[in-house]
Amino acid sequence: MGEQLGLLKVMVVQGKRLVIRDFKTSDPYVVLKLGNQTAKTKVINSCLNPVWNEELNFTLTEPLGVLNLEVFDKDLLKADDKMGNAFLNLQPIVSAARLRDILRVSSGETTLRKVIPDGENCLVRESSINCVNGEVVQNVWLRLRGVESGELELTIKLATPVAPAI
Repeated sequence: MGEQLGLLKVMVVQGKRLVIRDFKTSDPYVVLKLGNQTAKTKVINSCLNPVWNEELNFTLTEPLGVLNLEVFDKDLLKADDKMGNAFLNLQPIVSAARLRDILRVSSGETTLRKVIPDGENCLVRESSINCVNGEVVQNVWLRLRGVESGELELTIKLATPVAPAI
């Protein structure tokens, strides 16, 4: 395993316009994977616009990985149905944390960088990476792939040791 970069806190906020996988609705939950680490949200019954507000934590190490997300519909009598997947490249938030250290930003709120939607990511809209009172924070909306519709809102926080002042 490579150098530890810090703790990645992923707040799974909500889903919107998720696909129907049962008769009229779905019972969604989200599985997040980073390298060999996996975490899962609770199941929200009978809801296509679920609100989770669940924080899941991962150890972030070099080499950087990609945060993968899969949404499933919980079923009792058969295998859970897939409701789409997405990913988030973590390089921009790690680069922003390094910039925070170089600039020695520790108080207030400062925008460190913006990430725009393109063919190489699942972003629905532009996402700002901010330093808020020393924490590097990114709010994102991700479009689910492999399904007709669906989006997930996440808040990503990177808790890293601040580089010592020289």
